[in-house]
Amino acid sequence: MQRTKPPFRADEVGSLLRPPRIKEARAKLEKGEITAEDLRKAEDLEIEKVVHKQASIGLKLATDGEFRRSWWHFDFLAKLGGCELFHPETGIQFAGVETRHDAVRVIGKLDFPDNHPMLDHFRFLKKHADTAHVTPKMTIPSPAVLHFRGGRKSISKEIYPDLEGFFLDLGKTYRKAVKAFYDAGCRYLQFDDTVWAYLCSQDELQKARDRGDNPDGLQEIYARVINYALAERPADMVVTTHVCRGNFRSTWISSGGYEPVAETMLAGTNYDGYFLEYDSDRAGGFEPLRYLPKGNKVVVVGVITSKFGELEKKDDIKRRLEEAAKFAPLDQLAVSPQCGFASTEEGNILSEEEQWAKLSLAVEVAGEVWGK
Repeated sequence: MQRTKPPFRADEVGSLLRPPRIKEARAKLEKGEITAEDLRKAEDLEIEKVVHKQASIGLKLATDGEFRRSWWHFDFLAKLGGCELFHPETGIQFAGVETRHDAVRVIGKLDFPDNHPMLDHFRFLKKHADTAHVTPKMTIPSPAVLHFRGGRKSISKEIYPDLEGFFLDLGKTYRKAVKAFYDAGCRYLQFDDTVWAYLCSQDELQKARDRGDNPDGLQEIYARVINYALAERPADMVVTTHVCRGNFRSTWISSGGYEPVAETMLAGTNYDGYFLEYDSDRAGGFEPLRYLPKGNKVVVVGVITSKFGELEKKDDIKRRLEEAAKFAPLDQLAVSPQCGFASTEEGNILSEEEQWAKLSLAVEVAGEVWGK
């Protein structure tokens, strides 16, 4: 049976490959050849087109492809009160490649400003999603993302001598963000989160210790912050999360199955749905899905890869969904690509045609598994 509210049986994480028009406009802006307003017009045009493209292939939702962003997370975090973007000596190390040298740190008291630019980004998306008769979906980074990678060193000791105060304000900031997006008309919001996957990786846990941080007990702290942020969301607002192992130019960061965090994440956080990556052996088996509470929560099984262009076979996807259904009811499952197609503006190494074929495949499989 198909779902009439998010997450849908065929869904998507969020980001899409940036069209040439936007890439060219960004390059020209960097050279001073056009204005920021010229870039915005190019983004507006491409977002309107991509919303209708998503509707045309049968998706019941649409994102703006994150076309206005350079990064999936820093663009949002850097515009929070008390945060700033800076340029460390090194980037983020993925498998065989390093990102640009950008990061965010906390230099003041955290807050969600009324004029956060992504509120207007959502309003523009909603206007065109309403015209296309699909649900507009907004994606923002999870609160845990502001803490884990930078840790204590990235948070001002003058402002937050005690991390308990930081986590309290982080929860308040995100609660305010949830309300602001709701007031802007958002009924489908997603917290994108690499941290649950990092907590499953012995390598990433050791890196945290090497930075001087203690990762023990963090999953309980993060669950508490997330639940505080969601505590006052209205009943007609759906909030999901996407758990990511890293996605930069088709590479990755972390490995490890969900078992170490599954109970806290699936049963201990008050999300309505979980987009979980299952496109490679690095994700482990479906056994952790046994912790999904019976009822209304949904796991969106990411068995279609967004990292490479080769199209999966329908029968293989259906078999994987059958395997997942041994541990969680099929009625509480859905299907999507495992991640976005462009978590940064560089994008993954596949074509736009291949991207749309992947999303169309999710729609076709969902129709055959759960009915039209």
